[in-house]
Amino acid sequence: MSEVSTIGLDIAKHVFHAHGADARGHALFSKRISRGKLLAFFAAQPRCVVALEACGGAHHWARQLAHIGHEVRLIPPVCEAVREAS
Repeated sequence: MSEVSTIGLDIAKHVFHAHGADARGHALFSKRISRGKLLAFFAAQPRCVVALEACGGAHHWARQLAHIGHEVRLIPPVCEAVREAS
């Protein structure tokens, strides 16, 4: 089995969604994680790139994940008008 190299994290108030991919971009997992279990989940993952959409809460989680040793990248949110145009 391939090792995860990138995790996309969709944050919310109570339940988060994590999508893991290997270096070739193949999906390895997609799972829901409660707020209380998020840091334990990431502590068990190999050090990797974690991508989050930038928002107020994302900065908090970015600091927490970077402290564990992950490389965090904040992605600018896409405007709804841009999504409709494409």
